[in-house]
Amino acid sequence: MAVGVSAGDEVITVSHSFIATANAVRYCGAVPIFVDIEADGYNIDPRLIETAITPRTKAILCVHQLGMPCDLRSIVDIAKKYSIPVIEDAACATGSEILWQGGWEKIGKPHGDIACFSFHPRKVVTTGDGGMLTTANPEYDRKFRLWRQHGMSVTDAVRHGSKQVIFEDYDELGYNYRMTDLQAAVGRVQLRRLPELIAQRRQLASQYREGLSTIQGLSIPTEPHWARSNWQSFCVRLSDEIDQRAVMQALLDQGISTRRGVMNIHLEGAYSGQNSHRAATSLTRSVSAQQQTIILPLYAQMTEVDIERVIEALRQAVADAGRVVRQPEQDVVPA
Repeated sequence: MAVGVSAGDEVITVSHSFIATANAVRYCGAVPIFVDIEADGYNIDPRLIETAITPRTKAILCVHQLGMPCDLRSIVDIAKKYSIPVIEDAACATGSEILWQGGWEKIGKPHGDIACFSFHPRKVVTTGDGGMLTTANPEYDRKFRLWRQHGMSVTDAVRHGSKQVIFEDYDELGYNYRMTDLQAAVGRVQLRRLPELIAQRRQLASQYREGLSTIQGLSIPTEPHWARSNWQSFCVRLSDEIDQRAVMQALLDQGISTRRGVMNIHLEGAYSGQNSHRAATSLTRSVSAQQQTIILPLYAQMTEVDIERVIEALRQAVADAGRVVRQPEQDVVPA
């Protein structure tokens, strides 16, 4: 809403993301325009963005999937060319970094116009739920501060701390998006620990990469030279002939819980309606990624012994998994 997205507008994003990404677009009455992900990762392919731009395009919503920064430099350059705002879905990327103009900078500076973070329990920093927004735009900042508390013109903290009586005004329609004091207190402590938490995750991810590198039929994630992931999630990819579900079940039988890879929004029932979305490109890579990927356990309290246990269980599961030949799912491609 802050960038002016409204009914009938279009926002370019990916289908390969948690459903909240596209839901935010539809809440504004706009239409998500899906493009495919990169061949060697799970983020939006910047080379496809320009093909999706129309006179109705009001924003580019890029996702830092699983904590791995997307190619913001290319995306921002395209956005500037067409004067389109960039909104970063940084729900997974608290503490991730990108090489920007010769130096390392945190995701959320922001490099686009707005960055949106989640503090859900699965995230690197959690407050139980909720999140935060970052922006360098004073007008966006003003709107966010109004909207988070019913459109109230002054916060309770300012009003109660004043030596003069202040009456609040409500000049704009707002919402109940404020975080509780208890959640905020937890989050402030967690943020102070962020460097430590990410260092632990990076060490565990390194152990995963080393141990999994010898498993045939398995591809492991790598960082581009310009990105540093917070390793919120460690996602491995199975070769085409390996049964994803069989591998996950074998791990579960060993007491190791995993998740399928990132979903594809356009395949969900909530997006089956004619006007729910439009695919501007083939989504073949997105669909394949969902069918072939598994997210392994990764959290700061894991030990080297825990990681080794997962590695060996996965090695055996891949070796034993039934080999299947998949029928490709039908893509949604524009006429």
